[in-house]
Amino acid sequence: MAFHHTSYFQFLVFLLLLSGTAFSTIVKNLPGFSGDLPFTLETGYTSVGDVEFFYYFVESENNPAGDPLLLYLNGGPGCSALNGFLFQVGPLKFDRSNYTSGLPTLLYESNSWAKHTNILFLDAPVGAGFSYATTLEAWNTTDTQNAQQVTTFMRNWLSNHTSFLANPVYIGTDSYAGINSPMIALDILNGNEAGDEPIINLKGLSLGCPHTDTDLETDAKIPFAHRMALIPDELFEKANKSCNGSYAVIASNNTECIEAVDAIDECIELINRQNILEPYCALLSPELAEDEKVRRYLREHTANFIMQSPQPRDLYCHNLPYLLSVIWGNYESVQEALGVRQGTVEEFYRCNITLSYTVDVNSVIPQHKELTKKGLQLLVFSGDHDMVMPHNGVEEWISFLDLTLDSDWRPWFVEGQVAGYTRTFDNEGYRLTYATIKGAGHSPPEDKRKECYIMFHRWINYYPL
Repeated sequence: MAFHHTSYFQFLVFLLLLSGTAFSTIVKNLPGFSGDLPFTLETGYTSVGDVEFFYYFVESENNPAGDPLLLYLNGGPGCSALNGFLFQVGPLKFDRSNYTSGLPTLLYESNSWAKHTNILFLDAPVGAGFSYATTLEAWNTTDTQNAQQVTTFMRNWLSNHTSFLANPVYIGTDSYAGINSPMIALDILNGNEAGDEPIINLKGLSLGCPHTDTDLETDAKIPFAHRMALIPDELFEKANKSCNGSYAVIASNNTECIEAVDAIDECIELINRQNILEPYCALLSPELAEDEKVRRYLREHTANFIMQSPQPRDLYCHNLPYLLSVIWGNYESVQEALGVRQGTVEEFYRCNITLSYTVDVNSVIPQHKELTKKGLQLLVFSGDHDMVMPHNGVEEWISFLDLTLDSDWRPWFVEGQVAGYTRTFDNEGYRLTYATIKGAGHSPPEDKRKECYIMFHRWINYYPL
Protein backbone atom coordinates (compact mmCIF):
# COMPACT_ATOMS: atom_id res chain seq x y z
CA MET A 1 0.00 0.00 0.00
CA ALA A 2 1.48 3.35 -1.06
CA PHE A 3 1.50 6.25 1.41
CA HIS A 4 3.51 8.88 -0.52
CA HIS A 5 0.35 10.68 -1.67
CA THR A 6 -1.13 10.76 1.84
CA SER A 7 -0.70 13.71 4.14
CA TYR A 8 1.24 13.27 7.36
CA PHE A 9 -1.93 13.80 9.40
CA GLN A 10 -3.85 11.21 7.42
CA PHE A 11 -0.97 8.80 7.82
CA LEU A 12 -1.06 9.20 11.61
CA VAL A 13 -4.81 8.59 11.62
CA PHE A 14 -4.29 5.46 9.54
CA LEU A 15 -1.69 4.14 12.00
CA LEU A 16 -4.09 4.76 14.87
CA LEU A 17 -6.78 2.78 13.06
CA LEU A 18 -4.36 -0.10 12.70
CA SER A 19 -3.35 0.03 16.35
CA GLY A 20 -6.13 -2.31 17.49
CA THR A 21 -8.48 0.14 19.18
CA ALA A 22 -12.03 -1.20 19.16
CA PHE A 23 -14.27 0.73 16.82
CA SER A 24 -18.00 0.67 16.22
CA THR A 25 -20.73 2.78 14.71
CA ILE A 26 -24.52 2.70 14.65
CA VAL A 27 -25.72 2.50 11.06
CA LYS A 28 -28.99 4.39 10.57
CA ASN A 29 -29.23 4.17 6.77
CA LEU A 30 -27.82 2.00 4.02
CA PRO A 31 -27.52 2.83 0.32
CA GLY A 32 -30.23 0.98 -1.56
CA PHE A 33 -32.67 0.93 1.37
CA SER A 34 -35.43 3.53 1.47
CA GLY A 35 -35.60 5.44 4.75
CA ASP A 36 -34.18 4.57 8.16
CA LEU A 37 -33.37 0.97 8.97
CA PRO A 38 -36.24 -0.59 10.98
CA PHE A 39 -33.78 -2.32 13.31
CA THR A 40 -30.64 -1.41 15.23
CA LEU A 41 -27.46 -2.18 13.28
CA GLU A 42 -23.96 -1.72 14.66
CA THR A 43 -20.85 -2.38 12.61
CA GLY A 44 -17.25 -2.23 13.65
CA TYR A 45 -13.87 -3.82 14.19
CA THR A 46 -12.61 -5.90 17.10
CA SER A 47 -8.92 -6.70 17.33
CA VAL A 48 -7.46 -10.15 17.86
CA GLY A 49 -3.69 -9.82 17.83
CA ASP A 50 -2.72 -8.49 14.42
CA VAL A 51 -6.13 -9.18 12.90
CA GLU A 52 -8.94 -6.62 12.67
CA PHE A 53 -12.21 -8.57 12.53
CA PHE A 54 -15.16 -6.75 10.98
CA TYR A 55 -18.65 -7.49 12.27
CA TYR A 56 -22.32 -6.60 11.82
CA PHE A 57 -24.41 -6.65 15.00
CA VAL A 58 -28.19 -6.66 14.66
CA GLU A 59 -30.10 -6.19 17.89
CA SER A 60 -33.17 -8.31 18.46
CA GLU A 61 -36.37 -6.59 17.39
CA ASN A 62 -38.07 -8.09 20.46
CA ASN A 63 -36.06 -7.74 23.69
CA PRO A 64 -32.31 -7.19 23.16
CA ALA A 65 -31.56 -7.25 26.87
CA GLY A 66 -33.02 -10.72 27.38
CA ASP A 67 -33.03 -12.45 24.02
CA PRO A 68 -30.27 -14.88 23.01
CA LEU A 69 -27.07 -13.69 21.33
CA LEU A 70 -26.19 -15.67 18.20
CA LEU A 71 -22.66 -15.53 16.80
CA TYR A 72 -23.17 -16.36 13.11
CA LEU A 73 -20.32 -17.67 10.95
CA ASN A 74 -20.36 -18.35 7.23
CA GLY A 75 -18.47 -20.99 5.31
CA GLY A 76 -16.18 -21.07 2.32
CA PRO A 77 -13.81 -20.69 4.07
CA GLY A 78 -13.71 -17.02 3.14
CA CYS A 79 -17.37 -16.05 2.68
CA SER A 80 -18.36 -12.65 4.00
CA ALA A 81 -20.76 -12.14 6.87
CA LEU A 82 -22.96 -10.36 4.33
CA ASN A 83 -23.72 -13.83 3.02
CA GLY A 84 -25.58 -14.63 6.23
CA PHE A 85 -26.88 -11.09 6.69
CA LEU A 86 -28.45 -10.71 3.23
CA PHE A 87 -29.18 -14.24 2.03
CA GLN A 88 -29.77 -16.45 5.05
CA VAL A 89 -30.88 -15.19 8.47
CA GLY A 90 -30.53 -11.39 8.49
CA PRO A 91 -33.14 -8.63 8.26
CA LEU A 92 -32.42 -7.41 4.71
CA LYS A 93 -32.44 -8.91 1.22
CA PHE A 94 -32.00 -7.68 -2.34
CA ASP A 95 -34.90 -6.80 -4.60
CA ARG A 96 -33.91 -9.40 -7.13
CA SER A 97 -37.03 -9.17 -9.30
CA ASN A 98 -36.69 -5.54 -10.35
CA TYR A 99 -32.92 -5.15 -10.70
CA THR A 100 -31.66 -3.68 -13.98
CA SER A 101 -28.35 -1.96 -13.25
CA GLY A 102 -26.51 0.26 -10.78
CA LEU A 103 -26.94 0.19 -7.02
CA PRO A 104 -29.11 -2.79 -5.98
CA THR A 105 -32.22 -2.12 -3.92
CA LEU A 106 -32.57 -3.58 -0.43
CA LEU A 107 -35.83 -4.78 1.12
CA TYR A 108 -36.79 -5.65 4.69
CA GLU A 109 -36.92 -9.40 5.36
CA SER A 110 -39.76 -10.32 7.73
CA ASN A 111 -38.47 -13.85 8.35
CA SER A 112 -35.23 -12.74 9.93
CA TRP A 113 -33.85 -14.63 12.92
CA ALA A 114 -33.27 -11.18 14.43
CA LYS A 115 -37.00 -10.99 15.19
CA HIS A 116 -36.26 -12.60 18.55
CA THR A 117 -32.46 -12.99 18.57
CA ASN A 118 -29.47 -10.66 18.73
CA ILE A 119 -27.20 -11.67 15.83
CA LEU A 120 -23.49 -10.99 15.58
CA PHE A 121 -22.35 -11.63 12.00
CA LEU A 122 -18.57 -12.01 11.75
CA ASP A 123 -16.22 -11.71 8.76
CA ALA A 124 -13.97 -14.68 9.55
CA PRO A 125 -11.39 -16.01 8.88
CA VAL A 126 -9.09 -13.07 8.23
CA GLY A 127 -9.48 -12.01 4.61
CA ALA A 128 -13.21 -12.70 4.51
CA GLY A 129 -15.36 -9.67 3.81
CA PHE A 130 -13.82 -6.56 5.34
CA SER A 131 -11.60 -8.25 7.95
CA TYR A 132 -7.89 -7.72 7.44
CA ALA A 133 -4.45 -8.22 8.99
CA THR A 134 -1.97 -5.52 9.99
CA THR A 135 1.08 -7.71 9.36
CA LEU A 136 1.94 -10.06 6.51
CA GLU A 137 2.23 -13.04 8.86
CA ALA A 138 -1.23 -12.50 10.30
CA TRP A 139 -2.92 -13.14 6.92
CA ASN A 140 -1.99 -16.83 7.32
CA THR A 141 -4.48 -18.95 9.22
CA THR A 142 -5.76 -22.49 9.71
CA ASP A 143 -8.92 -24.21 10.91
CA THR A 144 -7.50 -24.45 14.42
CA GLN A 145 -6.15 -20.92 14.53
CA ASN A 146 -9.38 -19.48 13.14
CA ALA A 147 -11.38 -21.21 15.88
CA GLN A 148 -9.06 -19.79 18.53
CA GLN A 149 -9.27 -16.30 17.01
CA VAL A 150 -13.07 -16.41 16.91
CA THR A 151 -13.14 -17.37 20.59
CA THR A 152 -10.85 -14.44 21.44
CA PHE A 153 -12.96 -12.15 19.26
CA MET A 154 -16.05 -13.14 21.21
CA ARG A 155 -14.47 -12.41 24.58
CA ASN A 156 -13.08 -9.10 23.32
CA TRP A 157 -16.41 -8.11 21.79
CA LEU A 158 -18.31 -8.91 24.99
CA SER A 159 -15.76 -6.89 26.97
CA ASN A 160 -16.84 -3.92 24.87
CA HIS A 161 -20.56 -4.81 25.04
CA THR A 162 -21.00 -5.66 28.72
CA SER A 163 -24.77 -5.23 28.58
CA PHE A 164 -24.91 -8.59 26.74
CA LEU A 165 -22.75 -10.56 29.18
CA ALA A 166 -25.75 -12.26 30.80
CA ASN A 167 -27.51 -13.15 27.55
CA PRO A 168 -27.50 -16.83 26.57
CA VAL A 169 -24.98 -17.27 23.73
CA TYR A 170 -25.32 -19.58 20.74
CA ILE A 171 -22.99 -20.25 17.82
CA GLY A 172 -24.64 -20.46 14.42
CA THR A 173 -22.73 -21.76 11.42
CA ASP A 174 -23.27 -22.45 7.75
CA SER A 175 -21.49 -25.02 5.55
CA TYR A 176 -17.68 -25.06 5.98
CA ALA A 177 -17.89 -23.14 9.26
CA GLY A 178 -19.34 -26.31 10.77
CA ILE A 179 -15.77 -27.55 11.12
CA ASN A 180 -14.98 -24.59 13.38
CA SER A 181 -18.09 -24.56 15.58
CA PRO A 182 -17.34 -27.50 17.94
CA MET A 183 -13.74 -26.31 18.29
CA ILE A 184 -14.92 -22.82 19.19
CA ALA A 185 -17.45 -24.24 21.64
CA LEU A 186 -14.77 -26.30 23.40
CA ASP A 187 -12.37 -23.35 23.45
CA ILE A 188 -15.08 -21.23 25.08
CA LEU A 189 -16.07 -23.84 27.66
CA ASN A 190 -12.46 -24.70 28.52
CA GLY A 191 -11.65 -21.00 28.80
CA ASN A 192 -14.62 -20.48 31.11
CA GLU A 193 -13.38 -23.28 33.35
CA ALA A 194 -9.87 -21.79 33.34
CA GLY A 195 -11.24 -18.42 34.46
CA ASP A 196 -10.85 -16.54 31.18
CA GLU A 197 -12.88 -13.35 31.25
CA PRO A 198 -15.42 -12.37 30.41
CA ILE A 199 -17.28 -15.62 30.93
CA ILE A 200 -19.27 -16.52 27.81
CA ASN A 201 -22.71 -17.86 28.66
CA LEU A 202 -22.65 -20.51 25.93
CA LYS A 203 -25.84 -22.56 25.67
CA GLY A 204 -25.75 -24.26 22.29
CA LEU A 205 -24.99 -24.51 18.58
CA SER A 206 -27.12 -24.12 15.45
CA LEU A 207 -25.45 -25.94 12.55
CA GLY A 208 -26.77 -25.57 9.01
CA CYS A 209 -25.52 -28.12 6.43
CA PRO A 210 -22.36 -28.39 8.54
CA HIS A 211 -18.99 -29.56 7.25
CA THR A 212 -17.97 -32.11 9.89
CA ASP A 213 -15.93 -34.96 8.38
CA THR A 214 -14.39 -34.72 4.91
CA ASP A 215 -14.18 -38.43 4.11
CA LEU A 216 -17.65 -39.18 5.45
CA GLU A 217 -19.18 -36.37 3.39
CA THR A 218 -17.40 -37.56 0.25
CA ASP A 219 -18.61 -41.10 0.82
CA ALA A 220 -22.19 -39.87 1.30
CA LYS A 221 -22.52 -38.18 -2.10
CA ILE A 222 -22.77 -41.32 -4.23
CA PRO A 223 -25.48 -43.00 -2.08
CA PHE A 224 -27.30 -39.64 -2.10
CA ALA A 225 -27.12 -39.48 -5.91
CA HIS A 226 -28.52 -43.02 -6.07
CA ARG A 227 -31.38 -42.21 -3.70
CA MET A 228 -32.25 -39.21 -5.86
CA ALA A 229 -32.30 -41.33 -9.06
CA LEU A 230 -29.34 -39.49 -10.56
CA ILE A 231 -27.52 -42.77 -11.15
CA PRO A 232 -28.99 -46.20 -11.99
CA ASP A 233 -29.10 -49.13 -9.58
CA GLU A 234 -26.56 -51.24 -11.48
CA LEU A 235 -23.96 -48.43 -11.56
CA PHE A 236 -24.40 -47.71 -7.86
CA GLU A 237 -24.14 -51.42 -7.01
CA LYS A 238 -20.99 -51.72 -9.10
CA ALA A 239 -19.41 -48.72 -7.36
CA ASN A 240 -20.52 -49.79 -3.91
CA LYS A 241 -19.13 -53.29 -4.36
CA SER A 242 -15.85 -52.42 -6.07
CA CYS A 243 -15.14 -49.43 -3.80
CA ASN A 244 -16.47 -51.14 -0.67
CA GLY A 245 -18.62 -48.07 0.03
CA SER A 246 -15.56 -45.82 0.34
CA TYR A 247 -15.02 -43.14 -2.31
CA ALA A 248 -12.85 -40.57 -0.53
CA VAL A 249 -9.60 -42.50 -1.01
CA ILE A 250 -9.41 -44.98 -3.88
CA ALA A 251 -6.40 -47.20 -4.47
CA SER A 252 -4.74 -46.50 -7.82
CA ASN A 253 -4.87 -50.21 -8.76
CA ASN A 254 -8.62 -50.49 -8.09
CA THR A 255 -9.53 -49.88 -11.74
CA GLU A 256 -13.08 -51.17 -11.40
CA CYS A 257 -13.84 -48.69 -8.65
CA ILE A 258 -12.18 -45.83 -10.55
CA GLU A 259 -14.18 -46.62 -13.68
CA ALA A 260 -17.46 -46.74 -11.74
CA VAL A 261 -16.79 -43.44 -9.98
CA ASP A 262 -15.80 -41.78 -13.27
CA ALA A 263 -19.08 -42.98 -14.80
CA ILE A 264 -20.98 -41.54 -11.84
CA ASP A 265 -19.13 -38.22 -12.21
CA GLU A 266 -20.28 -38.03 -15.83
CA CYS A 267 -23.87 -38.60 -14.75
CA ILE A 268 -23.88 -35.81 -12.18
CA GLU A 269 -21.42 -33.40 -13.81
CA LEU A 270 -24.10 -30.94 -14.91
CA ILE A 271 -26.25 -31.26 -11.78
CA ASN A 272 -26.33 -28.26 -9.46
CA ARG A 273 -24.86 -29.75 -6.30
CA GLN A 274 -26.10 -26.85 -4.18
CA ASN A 275 -29.65 -27.92 -4.94
CA ILE A 276 -30.20 -30.71 -7.41
CA LEU A 277 -33.61 -29.27 -8.36
CA GLU A 278 -32.19 -25.95 -9.54
CA PRO A 279 -30.56 -25.13 -12.90
CA TYR A 280 -26.85 -25.67 -13.31
CA CYS A 281 -25.58 -22.13 -13.84
CA ALA A 282 -22.27 -20.38 -14.45
CA LEU A 283 -20.41 -19.60 -11.25
CA LEU A 284 -16.93 -18.17 -11.47
CA SER A 285 -14.13 -17.33 -9.07
CA PRO A 286 -12.76 -13.77 -8.93
CA GLU A 287 -10.28 -14.71 -11.66
CA LEU A 288 -11.16 -16.53 -14.87
CA ALA A 289 -10.12 -20.17 -15.08
CA GLU A 290 -8.32 -21.23 -18.23
CA ASP A 291 -7.31 -24.82 -17.80
CA GLU A 292 -9.52 -27.85 -17.27
CA LYS A 293 -8.09 -28.60 -13.84
CA VAL A 294 -9.25 -25.26 -12.47
CA ARG A 295 -12.60 -25.49 -14.27
CA ARG A 296 -13.16 -28.89 -12.66
CA TYR A 297 -12.31 -27.39 -9.25
CA LEU A 298 -14.85 -24.65 -9.83
CA ARG A 299 -17.55 -27.18 -10.65
CA GLU A 300 -16.83 -29.16 -7.50
CA HIS A 301 -16.73 -26.15 -5.18
CA THR A 302 -19.55 -24.00 -6.47
CA ALA A 303 -20.48 -22.81 -2.98
CA ASN A 304 -17.38 -20.63 -2.86
CA PHE A 305 -17.78 -18.70 -6.07
CA ILE A 306 -19.58 -15.69 -7.39
CA MET A 307 -20.87 -15.04 -10.87
CA GLN A 308 -18.82 -12.41 -12.71
CA SER A 309 -21.45 -11.34 -15.26
CA PRO A 310 -24.93 -12.78 -15.80
CA GLN A 311 -25.74 -14.43 -19.10
CA PRO A 312 -29.41 -14.51 -20.22
CA ARG A 313 -29.88 -18.06 -18.97
CA ASP A 314 -28.48 -17.08 -15.57
CA LEU A 315 -31.20 -14.56 -14.77
CA TYR A 316 -33.45 -17.28 -13.40
CA CYS A 317 -30.59 -18.78 -11.42
CA HIS A 318 -29.92 -18.72 -7.72
CA ASN A 319 -26.66 -16.92 -8.56
CA LEU A 320 -28.02 -13.46 -9.32
CA PRO A 321 -28.24 -12.19 -5.72
CA TYR A 322 -24.62 -13.25 -5.24
CA LEU A 323 -23.62 -10.90 -8.03
CA LEU A 324 -25.72 -8.15 -6.47
CA SER A 325 -23.84 -8.49 -3.18
CA VAL A 326 -20.53 -7.92 -4.97
CA ILE A 327 -21.87 -4.87 -6.81
CA TRP A 328 -23.40 -3.47 -3.61
CA GLY A 329 -20.41 -4.23 -1.39
CA ASN A 330 -17.97 -2.45 -3.71
CA TYR A 331 -19.87 0.84 -3.78
CA GLU A 332 -17.84 3.50 -1.96
CA SER A 333 -21.02 4.88 -0.40
CA VAL A 334 -21.89 1.43 0.99
CA GLN A 335 -18.47 0.95 2.56
CA GLU A 336 -18.61 4.46 3.99
CA ALA A 337 -22.04 3.78 5.52
CA LEU A 338 -20.81 0.51 7.01
CA GLY A 339 -17.75 2.19 8.51
CA VAL A 340 -15.22 0.17 6.51
CA ARG A 341 -11.70 1.53 6.95
CA GLN A 342 -10.63 3.00 3.66
CA GLY A 343 -7.69 1.29 2.00
CA THR A 344 -7.78 -1.90 4.07
CA VAL A 345 -9.57 -4.07 1.48
CA GLU A 346 -8.80 -3.59 -2.21
CA GLU A 347 -11.97 -5.27 -3.45
CA PHE A 348 -14.96 -6.86 -1.75
CA TYR A 349 -15.89 -10.43 -2.69
CA ARG A 350 -18.89 -12.37 -1.44
CA CYS A 351 -16.51 -15.29 -1.00
CA ASN A 352 -12.77 -14.73 -1.12
CA ILE A 353 -11.01 -17.86 -2.39
CA THR A 354 -7.55 -16.28 -2.36
CA LEU A 355 -7.12 -16.66 1.41
CA SER A 356 -3.83 -17.87 2.83
CA TYR A 357 -5.74 -20.63 4.62
CA THR A 358 -4.52 -24.09 5.54
CA VAL A 359 -6.95 -26.92 6.24
CA ASP A 360 -5.54 -28.71 9.29
CA VAL A 361 -8.71 -30.44 10.55
CA ASN A 362 -10.64 -32.97 8.46
CA SER A 363 -12.98 -34.27 11.14
CA VAL A 364 -14.52 -32.78 14.28
CA ILE A 365 -16.54 -35.84 15.28
CA PRO A 366 -14.22 -36.30 18.32
CA GLN A 367 -14.94 -32.71 19.38
CA HIS A 368 -18.67 -33.30 18.97
CA LYS A 369 -18.39 -36.41 21.14
CA GLU A 370 -16.69 -34.36 23.83
CA LEU A 371 -19.46 -31.75 23.65
CA THR A 372 -22.09 -34.41 24.39
CA LYS A 373 -20.81 -34.29 27.99
CA LYS A 374 -21.21 -30.52 28.28
CA GLY A 375 -24.99 -30.12 28.51
CA LEU A 376 -25.36 -27.98 25.38
CA GLN A 377 -28.37 -27.72 23.07
CA LEU A 378 -27.72 -28.45 19.38
CA LEU A 379 -29.80 -27.84 16.28
CA VAL A 380 -28.44 -29.61 13.20
CA PHE A 381 -30.35 -29.14 9.95
CA SER A 382 -29.94 -30.12 6.30
CA GLY A 383 -31.61 -29.40 3.01
CA ASP A 384 -32.83 -32.72 1.63
CA HIS A 385 -31.68 -31.75 -1.91
CA ASP A 386 -28.14 -30.71 -0.91
CA MET A 387 -25.39 -32.73 -2.60
CA VAL A 388 -22.55 -30.64 -1.13
CA MET A 389 -23.11 -31.83 2.45
CA PRO A 390 -25.71 -34.58 1.90
CA HIS A 391 -28.20 -35.17 4.69
CA ASN A 392 -27.36 -38.90 4.84
CA GLY A 393 -23.77 -38.00 5.73
CA VAL A 394 -24.95 -35.64 8.47
CA GLU A 395 -27.22 -38.36 9.85
CA GLU A 396 -24.30 -40.80 9.85
CA TRP A 397 -21.95 -38.65 11.93
CA ILE A 398 -24.77 -37.96 14.38
CA SER A 399 -25.15 -41.73 14.80
CA PHE A 400 -21.45 -41.91 15.77
CA LEU A 401 -22.16 -39.79 18.86
CA ASP A 402 -23.94 -42.74 20.54
CA LEU A 403 -26.80 -40.62 21.85
CA THR A 404 -30.09 -41.85 23.25
CA LEU A 405 -33.00 -41.44 20.85
CA ASP A 406 -35.63 -39.25 22.50
CA SER A 407 -38.21 -38.82 19.74
CA ASP A 408 -38.09 -40.77 16.50
CA TRP A 409 -38.38 -39.63 12.88
CA ARG A 410 -41.51 -37.59 12.27
CA PRO A 411 -42.66 -34.73 10.05
CA TRP A 412 -42.60 -31.15 11.30
CA PHE A 413 -45.01 -28.56 9.95
CA VAL A 414 -45.30 -24.94 8.88
CA GLU A 415 -48.83 -23.65 8.21
CA GLY A 416 -50.23 -27.16 8.05
CA GLN A 417 -47.71 -28.40 5.47
CA VAL A 418 -44.79 -30.79 5.99
CA ALA A 419 -41.68 -28.61 6.14
CA GLY A 420 -39.29 -31.50 6.71
CA TYR A 421 -38.57 -34.30 9.15
CA THR A 422 -37.02 -34.33 12.58
CA ARG A 423 -35.78 -36.50 15.43
CA THR A 424 -34.19 -35.65 18.77
CA PHE A 425 -31.46 -37.21 20.91
CA ASP A 426 -30.19 -36.57 24.40
CA ASN A 427 -27.36 -37.42 26.77
CA GLU A 428 -27.71 -36.28 30.39
CA GLY A 429 -28.60 -32.64 29.71
CA TYR A 430 -27.13 -32.52 26.22
CA ARG A 431 -29.85 -32.40 23.57
CA LEU A 432 -29.53 -32.63 19.79
CA THR A 433 -32.40 -31.78 17.45
CA TYR A 434 -31.92 -32.89 13.86
CA ALA A 435 -34.14 -31.61 11.07
CA THR A 436 -34.37 -31.79 7.31
CA ILE A 437 -35.85 -28.94 5.31
CA LYS A 438 -37.99 -30.28 2.48
CA GLY A 439 -36.98 -29.00 -0.95
CA ALA A 440 -33.98 -27.04 0.34
CA GLY A 441 -30.43 -27.34 -0.86
CA HIS A 442 -27.09 -26.24 0.55
CA SER A 443 -27.54 -23.34 3.00
CA PRO A 444 -31.24 -24.13 3.60
CA PRO A 445 -32.22 -20.58 4.72
CA GLU A 446 -31.42 -19.36 1.21
CA ASP A 447 -34.11 -21.68 -0.22
CA LYS A 448 -36.62 -21.82 2.64
CA ARG A 449 -36.20 -18.66 4.66
CA LYS A 450 -39.59 -18.77 6.36
CA GLU A 451 -39.41 -22.45 7.28
CA CYS A 452 -35.90 -22.06 8.68
CA TYR A 453 -36.91 -19.02 10.71
CA ILE A 454 -39.84 -20.88 12.26
CA MET A 455 -37.67 -23.94 12.92
CA PHE A 456 -34.99 -21.85 14.65
CA HIS A 457 -37.53 -19.81 16.63
CA ARG A 458 -39.16 -22.96 18.00
CA TRP A 459 -35.82 -24.54 18.86
CA ILE A 460 -34.24 -21.49 20.52
CA ASN A 461 -37.33 -21.25 22.73
CA TYR A 462 -37.18 -24.97 23.65
CA TYR A 463 -40.37 -25.78 21.75
CA PRO A 464 -40.61 -29.03 19.77
CA LEU A 465 -40.35 -28.46 16.04
